Amino acid sequence: MNTEEIKHLAKLSGLELNPAEMALISEEMRAILLLVGKLQAVDTAGVDPLFHPIALIEELSQPFRIDQVTETDLRDVNMACAPAVHEGLFLVPKVIE
Repeated sequence: MNTEEIKHLAKLSGLELNPAEMALISEEMRAILLLVGKLQAVDTAGVDPLFHPIALIEELSQPFRIDQVTETDLRDVNMACAPAVHEGLFLVPKVIE
Protein backbone atom coordinates (compact mmCIF):
# COMPACT_ATOMS: atom_id res chain seq x y z
CA MET A 1 0.00 0.00 0.00
CA ASN A 2 1.58 3.27 -1.06
CA THR A 3 1.60 6.69 0.60
CA GLU A 4 -1.06 8.13 -1.70
CA GLU A 5 -3.50 5.34 -0.82
CA ILE A 6 -2.88 5.87 2.89
CA LYS A 7 -3.38 9.64 2.51
CA HIS A 8 -6.66 8.94 0.71
CA LEU A 9 -7.83 6.56 3.45
CA ALA A 10 -6.79 9.05 6.13
CA LYS A 11 -8.76 11.79 4.40
CA LEU A 12 -11.84 9.56 4.14
CA SER A 13 -11.47 8.69 7.83
CA GLY A 14 -11.00 12.30 8.88
CA LEU A 15 -7.50 11.57 10.25
CA GLU A 16 -4.46 13.81 10.13
CA LEU A 17 -1.28 11.73 9.93
CA ASN A 18 2.29 12.94 10.22
CA PRO A 19 4.99 11.28 8.07
CA ALA A 20 6.10 8.94 10.89
CA GLU A 21 2.52 7.73 11.41
CA MET A 22 2.12 7.24 7.67
CA ALA A 23 5.23 5.08 7.52
CA LEU A 24 4.04 2.99 10.48
CA ILE A 25 0.56 2.55 9.04
CA SER A 26 2.03 1.68 5.66
CA GLU A 27 4.03 -1.19 7.19
CA GLU A 28 1.06 -2.39 9.26
CA MET A 29 -1.25 -2.33 6.23
CA ARG A 30 1.35 -4.21 4.17
CA ALA A 31 1.50 -6.91 6.90
CA ILE A 32 -2.30 -7.14 7.02
CA LEU A 33 -2.57 -7.48 3.26
CA LEU A 34 0.11 -10.21 3.25
CA LEU A 35 -1.87 -12.11 5.90
CA VAL A 36 -5.07 -11.75 3.86
CA GLY A 37 -3.20 -13.08 0.83
CA LYS A 38 -2.04 -16.11 2.81
CA LEU A 39 -5.59 -16.76 4.03
CA GLN A 40 -6.97 -16.52 0.51
CA ALA A 41 -4.37 -19.02 -0.71
CA VAL A 42 -5.69 -21.76 1.60
CA ASP A 43 -7.71 -24.40 -0.27
CA THR A 44 -11.10 -24.56 1.43
CA ALA A 45 -12.83 -26.68 -1.21
CA GLY A 46 -14.93 -29.33 0.47
CA VAL A 47 -14.96 -27.56 3.84
CA ASP A 48 -18.46 -26.82 5.08
CA PRO A 49 -18.90 -23.30 6.46
CA LEU A 50 -19.47 -23.02 10.21
CA PHE A 51 -22.04 -20.74 11.73
CA HIS A 52 -20.07 -20.84 15.00
CA PRO A 53 -16.50 -22.01 15.74
CA ILE A 54 -17.64 -24.05 18.76
CA ALA A 55 -19.52 -26.29 16.32
CA LEU A 56 -16.15 -27.97 15.63
CA ILE A 57 -15.92 -29.04 19.27
CA GLU A 58 -19.46 -29.88 20.30
CA GLU A 59 -23.02 -29.92 19.01
CA LEU A 60 -24.78 -26.62 19.66
CA SER A 61 -28.41 -26.23 20.48
CA GLN A 62 -30.20 -22.92 20.71
CA PRO A 63 -32.21 -22.70 23.91
CA PHE A 64 -35.49 -20.98 23.17
CA ARG A 65 -37.57 -19.38 25.87
CA ILE A 66 -41.30 -19.76 26.05
CA ASP A 67 -43.09 -17.06 24.05
CA GLN A 68 -45.43 -15.55 26.60
CA VAL A 69 -46.55 -12.05 27.60
CA THR A 70 -44.70 -10.94 30.73
CA GLU A 71 -45.45 -7.21 30.70
CA THR A 72 -48.75 -5.39 30.83
CA ASP A 73 -49.81 -2.61 28.43
CA LEU A 74 -48.36 0.61 29.87
CA ARG A 75 -49.08 2.90 26.91
CA ASP A 76 -51.23 5.33 28.90
CA VAL A 77 -48.62 5.60 31.65
CA ASN A 78 -45.82 6.13 29.13
CA MET A 79 -47.80 8.72 27.17
CA ALA A 80 -48.84 10.68 30.27
CA CYS A 81 -45.63 12.75 30.33
CA ALA A 82 -45.47 13.37 26.57
CA PRO A 83 -45.92 17.02 25.55
CA ALA A 84 -48.07 16.09 22.52
CA VAL A 85 -49.97 12.88 21.72
CA HIS A 86 -52.38 11.94 18.93
CA GLU A 87 -54.21 8.59 18.82
CA GLY A 88 -51.64 6.91 21.04
CA LEU A 89 -48.60 8.22 19.16
CA PHE A 90 -45.98 10.78 20.18
CA LEU A 91 -46.13 14.00 18.18
CA VAL A 92 -42.84 15.74 17.43
CA PRO A 93 -42.06 19.00 15.65
CA LYS A 94 -41.34 18.79 11.94
CA VAL A 95 -37.58 19.03 11.46
CA ILE A 96 -37.27 18.43 7.69
CA GLU A 97 -38.93 20.73 5.21
